[in-house]
Amino acid sequence: MMHQKMYEMNGKQFQCPIELSVSIFAGKWKTTIICELLEEKKRYGELKRNIVGITHKMLAQQLRELEEAGIIHRQVYPVTPPKVEYTLTELGEGLRPIVQHLQEWGMYFESSTSAK
Repeated sequence: MMHQKMYEMNGKQFQCPIELSVSIFAGKWKTTIICELLEEKKRYGELKRNIVGITHKMLAQQLRELEEAGIIHRQVYPVTPPKVEYTLTELGEGLRPIVQHLQEWGMYFESSTSAK
């Protein structure tokens, strides 16, 4: 009997690498946060202003999860008032072509379904 290779991240197991990859985007706001950071580094307040409808609690949680996954980096500056900036890590930058393809496909899908 052959066993399928399992993929693991943060204690969770996945049956295929696509499932693992998609889990990075799981959550209503993660893709939006990643898209914001693909443009340039952002401070917490900028992300909060730019992402319509997200709560402080949800933004903090999603940022923490992306940081734990190694997708974003949180830089804290020792100044008053506190200054925190978020950037994509090298791993996060690797999402750029994937996100661009997803954006293109989403626009294609929307135009294909709205024509019906």
